[in-house]
Amino acid sequence: MVKRNMQKTLAIGFSVVMALSLAACGNSGNKADESAATNAPKSTNSANSGGNAAEPAPDSGKKVTLTFQNIYPDPATPSHKMINELTEQYMKEHPNVTIELDTLNTDQQKVKLKTQAASKEVPDITIVNPAAQMKPFVDAGLFAPLNDMLDQNGLKDTYQEGLLDYYSFDGNVYALPDGNNIEVVYYNKELFEQAGIANTPTTFEEMLQDVKILKEKGITPLAIGEKDSWTGSFLFMNILLRTNGGPGFLQDVLDGKKTFEDPAFIEAVDAFQQLVQAGAFPDGATSIDANAGGNIFKSGKAAMWVIGSWETGAIDASSVAGKVGAFQFPTVNGKGNPNEFMLAPGSAFAVSANSEHLAETKDFLNFFASNLPKKQFELKNAVGLGQKVDGDLKAAGYSDLAVNIAGLFNQVQGGDLAFDNTMNPATAQVHLSSIQNLFVQKVDSAAVAKEHQQAFEANKE
Repeated sequence: MVKRNMQKTLAIGFSVVMALSLAACGNSGNKADESAATNAPKSTNSANSGGNAAEPAPDSGKKVTLTFQNIYPDPATPSHKMINELTEQYMKEHPNVTIELDTLNTDQQKVKLKTQAASKEVPDITIVNPAAQMKPFVDAGLFAPLNDMLDQNGLKDTYQEGLLDYYSFDGNVYALPDGNNIEVVYYNKELFEQAGIANTPTTFEEMLQDVKILKEKGITPLAIGEKDSWTGSFLFMNILLRTNGGPGFLQDVLDGKKTFEDPAFIEAVDAFQQLVQAGAFPDGATSIDANAGGNIFKSGKAAMWVIGSWETGAIDASSVAGKVGAFQFPTVNGKGNPNEFMLAPGSAFAVSANSEHLAETKDFLNFFASNLPKKQFELKNAVGLGQKVDGDLKAAGYSDLAVNIAGLFNQVQGGDLAFDNTMNPATAQVHLSSIQNLFVQKVDSAAVAKEHQQAFEANKE
């Protein structure tokens, strides 16, 4: 499964290019190209929705309560507004259905779901990450196949080609992604100017120099919230993508062609520790969660933020709107192609196989997924969606940053998935803890590599 997904990486990249090229055409006012864009999905209606035929009809009037676990806790973000507005709209149209939102930050949700899964009490709808991270849940029979629901009213065709493969096992789709993103470096133009930095860095050495200049000016160089350990790993993987000279390091480990003690991995650990030692990150980074870490940048207190393009809309909705640009992660020691990105097929919505209200849950999720692109476009949060969007970004009032990010999508020449989307959960946990530890103490890079290799050997499937 993992190998097939990695082979799909480039195809996903091209899907992204295609989808956002359509938006770019709209920006130039090319209505002929715009008309070729796929249409945003339309709202469903009760007559066209359903699910398990053995369940009561969704509009039967039976009073039901559904739990929707999600990871959109920040009320200032478009995604938070999106989930609340769509949920309220559905309940208004289906007064017999109550939807309770269980809203958590990412790491809290992951921990809670593991606990719930152990007792087979998964919420009616929950959030999972693709490929290796969701496989144990599928193997345990905790998620319901969604093929029947996807085949209704054309919902399946709204997703970018190949994207659902990341969430499929043995021919069944088990979750619907909320996005398909790339990782970029956002930067605050005003803070760069205050520090006297004229250009964005194109090499890691330049980035380190900028970090030192910003630090001397009393500006936090790089925002991060490493209490949620995926954030540091996501940044680290950019460095490994460069020191490896391109994508595929983890796949080579899985295939037995390399080990974690390869020079490329050790070089990446050394480079990452250079950032830490230069004071790139906020004090106490490991006690700050991902949302709080992001708010350091969005409140104008940090100069850069290495994060997925899904944050574009949230940045535009924050106090630094209009002050932010974005660029590719630089080369490291002269290695790597800036147009190869960390790819992030989104977190996804999965349905509990043991839901007492499976038909109603699928009906709501069909409504939610069908209306998500239109709602996100209205909220100016359509950059990085996993579903096709028909719209003119500029005419809709999108920012220069959003247009800039759309341009970066057009340059994608492939990339890697996150560590924990590729390796099994046990190895991934050792990795996440190991990288998190680098924020609090300097460690011999060879020892870090050995720790990774031992975890991989001990948990190899």
